[in-house]
Amino acid sequence: MPEDVVIIGGGPAGSTAAIYAARGGLKTLVLDKGTAAGALGMAGRVDNYPGSPQVAGEELIRIMREQAQSFGARFRQERVTGVSLEGKLKLIYTASDAVEARAVIIATGSMGRANALPGEEALIGKGVSYCATCDGAFFRGKAVAVVGDSAEALEEARLLARFAAPLYLVTRKKEPPAALPEGASAITKATVSRILGEKTVTGIVVRQGSLEKNLAVQGVFIYLYGNRPVTGFLGGALPTDRYGCLMVDENMQTAIPGVFAAGDVLCPQVKQAVVAAAEGCRAAMQAIRFLSGENASLGPQPDE
Repeated sequence: MPEDVVIIGGGPAGSTAAIYAARGGLKTLVLDKGTAAGALGMAGRVDNYPGSPQVAGEELIRIMREQAQSFGARFRQERVTGVSLEGKLKLIYTASDAVEARAVIIATGSMGRANALPGEEALIGKGVSYCATCDGAFFRGKAVAVVGDSAEALEEARLLARFAAPLYLVTRKKEPPAALPEGASAITKATVSRILGEKTVTGIVVRQGSLEKNLAVQGVFIYLYGNRPVTGFLGGALPTDRYGCLMVDENMQTAIPGVFAAGDVLCPQVKQAVVAAAEGCRAAMQAIRFLSGENASLGPQPDE
């Protein structure tokens, strides 16, 4: 049976949308990379969210999710890899399956990267990955590097520690994380300047200060962030403005009926959790109206 609504992204916009959608009686599924993956989840302290003074960002997300779950919303830790949005039923593809939905709310935020590392795009699927759960087993007994500073990168390293040997965590931080997986090595104060290989990954170039060295690995798992709207998984299915931001009408609806968007993926002028939450509420209420037959008008069209 299809979901009534699938929400892609579980930050303040997505979690709030889940609260309102589930409380409104919709069968609601949220697909998200985890509580610490988004901008709010990475915030060490939030003291301006109404009603929740001085709370860690990840804790605030957890509270929102628990509230949504109390109304029946379900959360799955998944990376969305593609969509098919035309037609009455929408298809959302993940690394493990495809999910059908009558409506979709996109709330993926704006931590996307504008530029890939040299060598990255040519080697995607040939040693470059972004999902340890999906691809970790392919690297059993092989040398692997995890690149990133976030809680997500560390969590993915823990999963990879079951398979990879040796395992390296390349981080810009000065000290290795206290919870570094057993058997893993941290390369601190470092960045990756290039991924090496032709048909498959053969190594990475690690920069520490002014020095560079080659590190032989067969896999590279990348968890780096930027400030671009996260829309790559859409494959151009929805129009964006010149900055890559999704476009919606006054009903939070995109150019495809039944597909809504909220939060930082819209590039609001003010990027605050409370603004994203408000937009998530609006998107969910419009999704309820849409599924009740009160269809909003067709959303915005791309720039001429």
